[in-house]
Amino acid sequence: MSEPSFPDAALAGTPEGPPAWEVVLPEEGATEDMGRFLAGFLMPGDLVALSGGLGGGKTTLARAMIRELTRDDGLEVPSPTFTLVQPYEAANGTAVVHADLYRLRGSDELVELGFEEMTEDAITLVEWPERLPPREGPTLSVDLSLRPEFGPEARLVRINGTDGMRERIDRARAIRRLLAASGWDEAEREHMQGDASSRGYERLRKPDGSSAVLMISPARPDGPPVRAGKSYSAIVKLAERVDAFVAMDRALRALGFSAPRIYGEDLAAGLLILEDLGAEPVVDAAGPRPERYAEATRLLAKLHATELPAVLPVAQGIDHALPAYDAEALLFEAELMPDWYAPAVAGVDLTRPARAEFVALWAEALGIAHKGRQTWTLRDYHSPNLIWLPEREGLERVGLIDFQDAVLGHPAYDVASLLQDARVDTSAEFELRLLGLYARERRVREPEFDVQGFARAYAVLAAQRATKILGIFARLDKRDGKPGYLAHLPRIEGYLARNLAHPSLTRLRLWHEQHMPSLAPRLAPAPPEEAAAPEGEP
Repeated sequence: MSEPSFPDAALAGTPEGPPAWEVVLPEEGATEDMGRFLAGFLMPGDLVALSGGLGGGKTTLARAMIRELTRDDGLEVPSPTFTLVQPYEAANGTAVVHADLYRLRGSDELVELGFEEMTEDAITLVEWPERLPPREGPTLSVDLSLRPEFGPEARLVRINGTDGMRERIDRARAIRRLLAASGWDEAEREHMQGDASSRGYERLRKPDGSSAVLMISPARPDGPPVRAGKSYSAIVKLAERVDAFVAMDRALRALGFSAPRIYGEDLAAGLLILEDLGAEPVVDAAGPRPERYAEATRLLAKLHATELPAVLPVAQGIDHALPAYDAEALLFEAELMPDWYAPAVAGVDLTRPARAEFVALWAEALGIAHKGRQTWTLRDYHSPNLIWLPEREGLERVGLIDFQDAVLGHPAYDVASLLQDARVDTSAEFELRLLGLYARERRVREPEFDVQGFARAYAVLAAQRATKILGIFARLDKRDGKPGYLAHLPRIEGYLARNLAHPSLTRLRLWHEQHMPSLAPRLAPAPPEEAAAPEGEP
């Protein structure tokens, strides 16, 4: 559905919280539009409390919401005045319950109906909600009243929410405004698969077939302190506002790279409308597509050979300073492995001295990562975030997304992110061939490029990244209930063993042999610096 247009009435605040959203609905069609709009951000477990006198429009609003949720404009939605409760099923399979408690004789009647069990994971719309026993969870409060001074069919609706519902209301309104201002208000909205972050994405499709991507990235609240008074995101330098994405997007496009165009933005609300780069991957069922990975490697070589600023403009009067991917951040990330992977996956309970030795060895190894000129580190430069654009030419065929957490770091990090993809198997031979390609491309632009120094830093940062990801994926399973990430652990374990075979990581390899032998290398392949520049290309 397209987003409706509602004129805001005056806002009336309350001492308990922010002012309600007040809207004049001039006729029944506007009430139905409001119902469809409100249905767009409801989730399982939500309660919609529909208040107001007889004839106020509660059933009209509820009917529009249920038809929107079920995607059935012709669905019969009778008032449940006599049955008290009427169940439905939303188009996505979520249960929807419509209740009218006007004739409720007492709470015992709800128990007899099994109301609590019926509505536990449902979207529940309740008319006369004041007769409902106290209930926890997100509540959307909608109060309707007849207002003949605005017209014979006019109603005033007051909308508010609790337990995060108010934030959803405000975000939905901001999205509606942005879509209208950017010319996408007639677009159909289709949920897209998200990632491991808190961001959300929707594909927008206009009637003419054109499409865009709505990025929903509200400001990330600073989490609790985890070390030295700093939050996790502050230590590892995660972007907390969408400003970082906007700055990097425009900077990458200025260099001639295919980051998505920005069609509309609301920085305060964390909303962007982006060019839809499509979904053609750089991999196939057999793994990496060599020619596409080669082009992605060349892109990094060009980026890393360019003198790049550390501060980027976002908007008039707003700049974004890229944080340094410093030793504190890299070391803290490495510690995710003993904190999460070791006990939850490997079943290893490290002693305090063993853990202290692990941290000291990593602190020593990471010194290599801060030698030489630092550059933009996009940080998530791997197959899920690279889109192949065959209609373009040269490096512009590599579409870039998900770079808001970019930092200033060693160029080897993104190369390792690409060539040791956590979700795609890459052989050691394939990896070395592309390392050779990268080295040649850098030397063309920078004859003084230090291949041996780069190879040492590559081994260290590739090992750090594998170590970090083992911890993150274990945490996603154990803490966040996302076991799907565990399927990638054998691949990452193999990468770590491959990296620990490098001479620069000998002491860390010995530590793993003693405390985590399953992650220690079983063979010692030739160090990358001995094969960093082979002849031929993928």
